[in-house]
Amino acid sequence: MPAVLFRTDNDNPDQWREALAKRIPDLDFRVWPDVGNKEDIEFALVWKVPAGAYDGMTNLKAICSLGQGVDHIFAEPNLPEGAQILRIVDPWMAQAMAEWVLLQVLRFHRQGMEYEQFQREGRWVKLPAPETATKRVGILGMGALGAQAATTIAALGFDVAGWSRTRKEIAGVTSFAGEAEFDAFLARTDILCCLLPLTPETTDIIDAETLAKLPKGAFVVNSGRGAQLVEEDLLAALDSGHIAGASLDVFRTEPLPEGHPFWTHPKVQVWPHVSAQTNAESGADQVAENIRRIFAGETPNNVVSRERKY
Repeated sequence: MPAVLFRTDNDNPDQWREALAKRIPDLDFRVWPDVGNKEDIEFALVWKVPAGAYDGMTNLKAICSLGQGVDHIFAEPNLPEGAQILRIVDPWMAQAMAEWVLLQVLRFHRQGMEYEQFQREGRWVKLPAPETATKRVGILGMGALGAQAATTIAALGFDVAGWSRTRKEIAGVTSFAGEAEFDAFLARTDILCCLLPLTPETTDIIDAETLAKLPKGAFVVNSGRGAQLVEEDLLAALDSGHIAGASLDVFRTEPLPEGHPFWTHPKVQVWPHVSAQTNAESGADQVAENIRRIFAGETPNNVVSRERKY
């Protein structure tokens, strides 16, 4: 059986070892940095490997991300040319992400920020009840995660739209596509939720210009990638009052550095990159199937385009 390299900065290798052993009992499972002979490694299951980690892995056939994001793989300048790039597309993760995004939408919609402040002040205040049908939610990115989040939120009666590179047909969700429709999407969005993959085109996409095109009093939710948000621009928009609040699960530097303004900003809620964590039991089915496919000479599932980087 092939030797599989496992490397991550947050997943438990024992859980993955056990989950894969149920599906491929004689798998040679190696955990970084105990790689052994690098020429043995034919499949890498990884999240954020150190620079140069693939050097010497001359028989590497595939590199599989432990999550749906693959920007961490393309950060390595010397990727083995012959290795296919794969990702996990897990319904468990899509459900978890939809729950997290819905939680943020409901917190903003149901005036959670205001009531939290009233509690801190010891004030018993009732605000006018919000109207769900008139609250416009916009989802940036309509892949597996974005589509699940959009349909989950739309099912509660929100006015939901999605923006993506190409047009999508999703019941109950208005589709905006391409650069030509980006401004119109922003203009109709009261709660902007980013679930985009990180590519050169989406880096810094939520900047001062984008924020200014949202309606005054809009909210921002980011569970895509930290590099998609220009943090200084968001802080300026919050302080000016144009943006009313933000929930952030991803950051340019993780963990978020001590003393960062987000920690103490009254309009920002910080989450430690937990919106949709990889589940070993559910993810192992896909990984095992792709190992089988690759070594049977078949096309694996969820292949990532090296050109588009997603």
